[in-house]
Formats: sequence, structure tokens, C-alpha cells
Amino acid sequence: MHELLTLYKLIILYMLNGVDFPLTRIQINDFLLGREYTTNFLNVQQAIGEMIEDGLVVSQSVRNRSHLSITEEGRRTLDFFKGDINHDIRTDIDRFLREKGFELRNENSVLADYSKASSGEYEAHLIAKEKNITLVDLKISVPLEETAASICDHWMEKNQEIYQYLIEQLF
Repeated sequence: MHELLTLYKLIILYMLNGVDFPLTRIQINDFLLGREYTTNFLNVQQAIGEMIEDGLVVSQSVRNRSHLSITEEGRRTLDFFKGDINHDIRTDIDRFLREKGFELRNENSVLADYSKASSGEYEAHLIAKEKNITLVDLKISVPLEETAASICDHWMEKNQEIYQYLIEQLF
């Protein structure tokens, strides 16, 4: 079991190193489970948790989704152990990232979350990024949690239209 957990960690590090944006736990799970590198969701979660504890990966939680990025320590570890990943697995990951990279990036380039502010209001935090460049970073305060949640949902659906509107109005 220890060898499998180590392999999962190396696969995850290789995936995170192959992109210039964070991947979510769901995206990583979908790859590992979809390709049948594992059939146990909990093993992947254990591997991710241990890598976060060891400082190989950092996690940022945004609206119930964990966005994972590789650290410098993770890159050094991957460089040292990259040869332990089977060539066919590396090829499979490379192909997956090439074919799905645009979709993966889009899923992570638009973010929306809300939280309760010290004033008692709710604050919706809306972000749109492109290639690690923040295009929009907007906070909106509203009195109700339901309104903040609705704003976040609408941002996820209509962010391009809203961004276009802002550009047209401001330039």
C-alpha cells in the first residue's frame, strides 16, 4: 500500500508540475479514477493530505473546492523521483494535460466565493483570471447570505458577459 500511495503522490506532483495553474482535487481524482490508476477515492485524498502536510503541495479553498498547486519543495521532490513514474503513465498524463488543459484552466480561472464580514454583511468575492493574470477581482457586500450565494452562482455563469460590459463601460 505504501508503494501505491507514493506512486499516487508522484502522479499528482507530475500533474501539478505540468500546468501553470492550480488543479482541483476533483480534477485530480477524475484523472486517477477515470484512468483506473486507483479505484479508491480515499487513497487519493490521503496522498494529497500528506503532501500538503509535507509542504509539497499547497491548497487554497474556494467555495468548497480545493485548488492545489505544487511548491518548490514539491518540484525538487519530483525532479528527484520522476524516474520512478512509469514512462507510460507520464505519457498518459502529458496527453491528458494537452487534450484537457484548456478545460481544466477554464474550470479554475473563474472563481466565486462568499463569506460573512465582521460588519454582519456577506461579501461575495469574484475573480476571473487568464494565464495567472487577474482580469477581475471584485468584492460585493450584500445583507443576505442567499444573495451572496446567488451572486457567486451568476458570476460562474455570466462572468464573460460581465467582464465585457465592464470593459465597454470603463474604456
